[in-house]
Amino acid sequence: MTKSYLPQEIIRKKRDGGVLDADEIEFFVGGMTAGTISDAQIGAFAMAVLWRGMSRDERVVLTRAMTGSGRVLDWSDLPGPALDKHSTGGIGDKISLVLAPLVAACGGYVPMISGRGLGHTGGTVDKMEAIPGYQCMPETALFRRVVRDVGAAIIGQTPDLAPADRRLYAIRDITATVESVPLITGSILSKKLAAGLAGLVMDVKFGSGAFMAEFDRAAELADAIVDTAVCAGLPTSALLTDMNQPLGHCAGNALEVREAIEFLTGKRREARLAEVTLALSAELLVLGRIAVDTAAARVLLDRALATGAAAERFQRMVHGLGGPADLVERPDRRLAWAVVERPAPPVRAGLVAAVDTRAVGLAIMALGGGRRLVEDRIDHTVGLVEFAPIGAAVGPDRPLAIVHAHSEGDAEVAMAALQQAYRIADAAEVAPPIVRDRRGVG
Repeated sequence: MTKSYLPQEIIRKKRDGGVLDADEIEFFVGGMTAGTISDAQIGAFAMAVLWRGMSRDERVVLTRAMTGSGRVLDWSDLPGPALDKHSTGGIGDKISLVLAPLVAACGGYVPMISGRGLGHTGGTVDKMEAIPGYQCMPETALFRRVVRDVGAAIIGQTPDLAPADRRLYAIRDITATVESVPLITGSILSKKLAAGLAGLVMDVKFGSGAFMAEFDRAAELADAIVDTAVCAGLPTSALLTDMNQPLGHCAGNALEVREAIEFLTGKRREARLAEVTLALSAELLVLGRIAVDTAAARVLLDRALATGAAAERFQRMVHGLGGPADLVERPDRRLAWAVVERPAPPVRAGLVAAVDTRAVGLAIMALGGGRRLVEDRIDHTVGLVEFAPIGAAVGPDRPLAIVHAHSEGDAEVAMAALQQAYRIADAAEVAPPIVRDRRGVG
């Protein structure tokens, strides 16, 4: 049984640079879950951790304690490994929509519990809710049935999954402590461990559109997540990927669902999106021992795309969770469109030298495609399509992007924001590879 402590003494110890023992951390997490520790004390604890950090042992105990604060799923009855991917957030990141059915088509099982967008980044659940009828919060029995029958299901986080993290995260968000590496690590991994996974791959983004803009900070986070996950018994690897420009052709909820369908069916595959999606998927197949190495995994993935098996899994997943049975065949009929479409011209002709990707995300928020507060309603139809990538020539015949908006006024505001976000020059360097580095064993 966990000992009893004064919360303020635990806060004081961490504030002064001390190392918390397992009982102290477990007591504090238990108090967060039970409501016996106040919001002010949780905020003070988060700030102390932000300033003083945590050792590996502290991170592992915190992660395990938050995992155990609620229900832990068990997928041991599946005939294959339960695998998942998590991204630290970006603009135009629809990787999950492709990866889940793709890995399922190769023999994995992907019970993907995802989040909503907050701030300048988009959320996977928001994208799935752009599909008419799709249930992002199904009953547990339906979730389990779709995972078993289809191999993949993308849903939102349920209240009984790592509830201690739910409370801690809400307070971190309003106390300027979101950036704490130990708390980010515990937040991500507590939910993934509670999901009962056999393998996890992390997509840790850096650059102007990422929460961790500097590569070194993103690498620190990747190392902490992999190290903590492995110590907690979850095989994990991480890829550090570039978010200095939007990913894929578009950003916006229904627009990204369309692009994911185009990718799965082979109609169109943007090169950077393909590179990072296949790299992350290959990592999962190796972690799940479905493939002996990433080269063998790529053969399986290419086959699943070429035969249409991945697209078929996506369609079955959508229909199994209440969406239309013909979404893949008729996406333009099933997904709503914005009423206004306008090209955003550059301030002058030239080459795209750089993009303030965070500003692009904020422009989508201003259109109504994101939320400033958790309770905000979003417009699934709005967004940006046909981004001009770094190095592309832009001018009178090639806009920066095409704005999908609810009104002419909204479109004008977004066009002006894009002009500010793009730097146009007479010369531009070739964009670096999207996958910069890897963290993990092997």
